Amino acid sequence: MSKYLKTLLRGTLPDNELESLYSSYDIIGDIAIIKIPESLIHHRHVIGKVLIKNIKNLKTVLNQSNSVSGEYRLRGVDFVAGEEKYLTIYKEFGCKFLVNVATSYFSPRLSTERLRISNLVNAGETVLNMFAGVGTFSVVMVKKKPIKVLNIDSNLDAYILSEINSKINGARQHIVSLHGDARNILQSKNYINNFDRILLPLPEKAHEFLDVALLCLKPSGGTLHFFSHVKSETKKNVVLESEKHIAQLFSKFNCSYQICHTQIVRDVAPRIYQTVTDLFVRRR
Repeated sequence: MSKYLKTLLRGTLPDNELESLYSSYDIIGDIAIIKIPESLIHHRHVIGKVLIKNIKNLKTVLNQSNSVSGEYRLRGVDFVAGEEKYLTIYKEFGCKFLVNVATSYFSPRLSTERLRISNLVNAGETVLNMFAGVGTFSVVMVKKKPIKVLNIDSNLDAYILSEINSKINGARQHIVSLHGDARNILQSKNYINNFDRILLPLPEKAHEFLDVALLCLKPSGGTLHFFSHVKSETKKNVVLESEKHIAQLFSKFNCSYQICHTQIVRDVAPRIYQTVTDLFVRRR
């Protein structure tokens, strides 16, 4: 996408300034989120107008002013061009999602991962999505297979959107959404020994909830999809480093586990990668 953006702006911005543009941007529904370096911020309106003129159905351009951060993993976004709005409809694999890009975490770059996990789910499973966000993983799974899903998220805006998204996708009979801290809910609501499959799609903090996740798996065992951030000097070592991290984490628990699959989900920053590991786990 960066080459396309540079092509669009060639002749409008000097060539030496074009080289400073970042390598990618996200399109979520009819909103584009770009990263404009400080050296080019005075050109933001020109850049935004060029995008809206040349990308079909695009209505809004926002600038990501800071990295994803905080308890709710929000990225700061500032209005650049078009309609000043932050709410949009995003479509993926036949599903529709209402997303507020300013108040809830959402990444279109996880679409392939959402599809991959939905293909692994078996009909009749009971699934726990511990950090559900606006409900994208859950809805995609439910649309694929007849399962039951429990969504949990501590962000009130994300919880409300997950409820709406379950409704607009005709999935309310299969998805229950709860607002609050996953640990508190799962310990107080008697969800222990209840789930065939658990998603922990919060790479920054998933390891902090591993103990309660293990308690919520059925006694016969179940599958965890564990997301993490891995630092590695070379990409070829990322999977190995990720599985070493898993081994260190599980050494603290009285359980047996088998790693079924580990892969890189995406690059997060230079030499930092988001990974996912699928494990079959049984408590002893």
